[in-house]
Amino acid sequence: MNQQGKAKHNLWVMWFANFFVSGSMTMVLPFISLYIETFGHFSTKYVQHWAGLTFAVTFVSAFMFSPIWGKIGDLYGRKKILIISGIGMAVSIFLIGFAQSVWQLFLLRFFMGFFSGFISMSQAFISTQTPKEIAGRVLGTLQTGSITGSLFGPMLGGVLADTLGYSTTFKWTSIAIFISALLVMTTKEFRIDTRSGAKNHYSSKEVLLHIMRNPVLLTVLLISALVQIAHFSIQPILSLFVSELHGTTNIAFFSGMAFSVAGIGNLLMSRNWGKIADKYGYVKILVILLFSAGIIYLPGAAVTSYWQLVVIRFVLGVAMGGIIPVRIAYIRQEAPIAMQGEVLGYNTSLRFLGNIIGPMLGGFISGYLGFSAVFISTSALLIISGVILLVAMHRDPKLVKQHSA
Repeated sequence: MNQQGKAKHNLWVMWFANFFVSGSMTMVLPFISLYIETFGHFSTKYVQHWAGLTFAVTFVSAFMFSPIWGKIGDLYGRKKILIISGIGMAVSIFLIGFAQSVWQLFLLRFFMGFFSGFISMSQAFISTQTPKEIAGRVLGTLQTGSITGSLFGPMLGGVLADTLGYSTTFKWTSIAIFISALLVMTTKEFRIDTRSGAKNHYSSKEVLLHIMRNPVLLTVLLISALVQIAHFSIQPILSLFVSELHGTTNIAFFSGMAFSVAGIGNLLMSRNWGKIADKYGYVKILVILLFSAGIIYLPGAAVTSYWQLVVIRFVLGVAMGGIIPVRIAYIRQEAPIAMQGEVLGYNTSLRFLGNIIGPMLGGFISGYLGFSAVFISTSALLIISGVILLVAMHRDPKLVKQHSA
């Protein structure tokens, strides 16, 4: 099989692996608070407090370890890291099914975070096998795997939890992630041909210096955190906002629909945004997407009906769908192959940092200023991100040229 054939095979294997991992992760997240309630007779405040902590703690350990896994992947191969990550997550989730107390759940979620970089590592794995000129399209295609999984996950998780119970659902979920690790074993790792004389190893100091010397790349990485803060600030309050707009009848169903509709918009456009960015430039399209997402979020502050919220969430998904693949395609363009895993590790680490800050910020703002203020602040954060990147782009125009060497 030639390189092109191997790359195509790997892309589709990783698409299904990401589908299983993303689906499995989202299967169990919606009922963590309900699982905590099975451990004893606790107050609602206690359950909400610990649900927030057990949700966030995975991102804390993932934030710490993502660059380390990226560097190990650069040195020893990403296939091995993907297999370790898949097995580590599967074991963690399997053990969560046997948890008897909140502390056991908390510690297992923390342990799970060490192995939570599967999807970002798969992006690095595929990125280093992809020519720069089609990176956006290919990475956009890969992203549809995780989006599709995250759309089906909550629905399937709800059905399993209702029929089999929470503990058994965790155990079945672990099997799906273990299948992802087995799928990775069928891939064939290689790196696209690099220039003769190109370095095949960089120290962490060299990687950080490379990022610091490229202000546009540094800005793109920092914006990863800002985008996640904006995106996740809505997550904890969305179901409460839906109940205010729609009432409490079938609240789980209507909240799930409001969550999922953004994913549908995301799914429809992520590959197309990648193709557009391949043609017109990654940074230019990223600026447009940030401004668009910021503008789309703003009317959310004034919605008076549930269906207005659904429409806004769908259009938002269309805009947000391009931000991840376009950003990673730009990193693919600007970081030498031998350091891409570590650079993408920093990108993932900053995203996880945003995942930690976002829900806390959203909860704080909604508690003191109301739901509308969350939409306004999220809109402002995305527009500010667009302005920062636009300024960086105009200050260093040479660093945004397409398909640089």
